[in-house]
Parts: sequence; C-alpha cells; structure tokens
Amino acid sequence: MTEKEMLQKNIEEFERLQDYMVSCDKDSEAYQKMKRRYTALKVILTAFGINLTELDIIKE
Repeated sequence: MTEKEMLQKNIEEFERLQDYMVSCDKDSEAYQKMKRRYTALKVILTAFGINLTELDIIKE
C-alpha cells in the first residue's frame, strides 16, 4: 500500500467514524471506544500534515 493509499484509507475511516459517533449517545460505551480511535486517527492525519479543519465535524 502506498503512502497516498494509506492516507486516503485513514481519511475515509475518519469520516465514517465521525458519522457513527454523531449517531451515538456521548455517554455510551460505544461512543467512548470510537472516541479513542477518533483521537488516534486525528494524530495520524495531523502527523501527515492533513488539515482537519474541514473534515472534523466532532471537534473534540
């Protein structure tokens, strides 16, 4: 997998994960687990220099 393909995969996962998070109760166990992955993806994408301003709808 090329770096470009990996970035695309992570961006798509970040977007999909946020869609799931929006539909969950913030106090639920599922949301807390998703939030851990959300944070990890934010770190990965930021490290690659991706500007998350437009992509991040959760903003936590």
